[in-house]
This record gives sequence, structure tokens and C-alpha cells, in this order.
Amino acid sequence: MKYSLLVTAILGLAATNLGACRSHSLVLATKPAQAVAQDSTAEKMLAFQRSVGGWPKAVNEVKVDYKRPMSATALQDARRDAGREDATIDNNATTREITYLLGAFKTTQNPAYRLGAEKGIRYLLKMQQPSGGFPQYYPQSNLYRAQITYNDNAMVNALKVLQAVATKKGNFALVDPTLVAPAQRAVDLGVQCILKTQYVQHGKRTVWCAQHDRRTLLPCPARAFELASLSGDESVGITEFLMSLDQPSPEVRRAVEAAVAWFETSKIENMAVADITDPKQPKGRDRVMVPSPGSTLWARFYDLDTNQPIYVGRDGVKHARLADIENERRVGYVYASTWPEKLLTREYPKWQQKWKQ
Repeated sequence: MKYSLLVTAILGLAATNLGACRSHSLVLATKPAQAVAQDSTAEKMLAFQRSVGGWPKAVNEVKVDYKRPMSATALQDARRDAGREDATIDNNATTREITYLLGAFKTTQNPAYRLGAEKGIRYLLKMQQPSGGFPQYYPQSNLYRAQITYNDNAMVNALKVLQAVATKKGNFALVDPTLVAPAQRAVDLGVQCILKTQYVQHGKRTVWCAQHDRRTLLPCPARAFELASLSGDESVGITEFLMSLDQPSPEVRRAVEAAVAWFETSKIENMAVADITDPKQPKGRDRVMVPSPGSTLWARFYDLDTNQPIYVGRDGVKHARLADIENERRVGYVYASTWPEKLLTREYPKWQQKWKQ
């Protein structure tokens, strides 16, 4: 009898403890997981990221603006467009998002941001062509979008991101380490493409065109007013990128020296650009080139044969003066500016001193 009472007591105590454990487990199971920190801009970027890994610069001709507030519904709508083939490196698209997402990951430790950035880096590696060049868009390839694109520093921006991955610079040290070696190979291939596309004019190396043919590597046109020509703008970014390389090879040094020499000989001296009010023009304003002692300009485009500045409107016809093209293009596009000034006066002398032989 006593033995039976003892067993009953033990079983009762065990049942009580088991019930308590189950209750505790139930509390643990129903306790909400700690929320992952979010960055509102990064969330928008992830919503616009395409399945291929890159980002668009505009959707239905509306510029992507991460500063604009977006509702949960709008974000969901953006995610539905993931399959679009409009990813690009034009106008800082993709390289901007990769850089921002890594910063957001460092701040929030939200793994989705690092994964998004890594997917973007893999997109850059995927879009690089056998020549080492980068197209403006990928996978789209219509019109001039598949050509090697230096325009607006598109290819240079892509190479800068990959260079940062390869050297583990700043926040780029946070990415998957298996990306380091492919990134370095991509940079090396890109540098070779740059060296091969430097235009030789009458036996002398000069600079680069805004676009080069992906097969022949020769300068090629884009829009009607962007003829195959030497660029006084994009060539600056290319030269600066070459100057950023550690232990530059003799080929890189020769390319930089040749580009700088071209900038020096292609100056438009004692001239400046001025925006003026002109009631006779459609929008009441104009942009003109005026005499200005001591000022120096460079043209956006130079003729491949004569090396003379050219100004081209929407009709695709070369002109020798800015005033000869339509007002809409004069005020809506930059045909002359001071792009190489800092390169020549500050950056190149420092580079030359650093790597003098």
C-alpha cells in the first residue's frame, strides 16, 4: 500500500514538472523573434533589383528615385518587375546600389543587404564581355546598348566597384571572399580593354570615344548627336582610373602619358561657356561660347581624323561651332567644359611624382 502511494506521488510530481516544461516551451515558441533592423532606402533598392542582379535607371521612362516615399503596395509592385531585362550601369545604376547596400549592411547587420550587393557584383562579372568591356545594358542588346560604354563613366564605375572588391576596400571587405579573385580578373581584363581601345590617330595614341564597338574595339556612335569621336569628357574618368592602379605597368604609364599629352594639345584657350537669357529662344535662354582671357575649355567631341572640336545636333551633322546646332541641344547637353582641368593641374603631377622612374 505504501509502495503504491509512493509511485502515485512520483508520477504526479513528474506530470506536474512535464506540464510546467510544456508551458515554458509554449511561451518560448510563441515569443516573437527579434526584428531585423531595416534601412528604408535599402529596402527600396532590393525592391527594384532585377532577377539578373542589376538595377534599372528608370521604369516606364520614370527615373528611379530612392528619396521618394513608397508604400508597402508600391514596393510590392516594384518587386513584380524583377524579371524585366532593363538592368544597366548607365547613370550610376547598379554600382550605386551595390555601394549603398554594403553600407546599410554594415550599419544594420541585415543579411539581405549584403546578399543584394553580392548579387549585384555577380551581375557586373556576368555582363563583362570577352574583350573586357562593359555594355551599357545587360541582357538588353538593342541599338548601341551592347557596345563597350565609357559614356558617363559607366564602365569605369563598374571597374571601380570590382577594384574595391578585389582589394577589400572599406565596406567591400564584407562581401563573400570567393568574389575577390573573379573581381581581380575582371579588373585586369578591363584594363587590357582600355589599353586596346585607346585611339591611335595618325600613328599617335590619343584618348577614347564614349562608345567602342564590342568586336572591333573601334570608336562607334550612339545617339544621333553622339558620333564616333574622341571624348574630352569620358577620357578624363578613364585616365583617372588608370592612374588609380597600383604599380602601373609600362603600358598603363604610356597610356596615361599619351592621354595627358592629348588633353594639353586639345585645349580651347581663352574661351568660356555662358548661360544667357535670350527671349528669342523657345525657352527664353541660350548657351554660348564667349571670349574669356585665361579660361580654358575642352570640347565633348573631337573629330577622329582632324582632332578639331565638333558640335552635332539631332540631325547628326558635324559643325565647327556650338552656335550652329539647334537651341534645344545647346541648352540640353554639355558640349564644352573644363573636365580635364583638375587632372592636369593636380592629379597627374602627383601621379607622375609617385611613379617617376
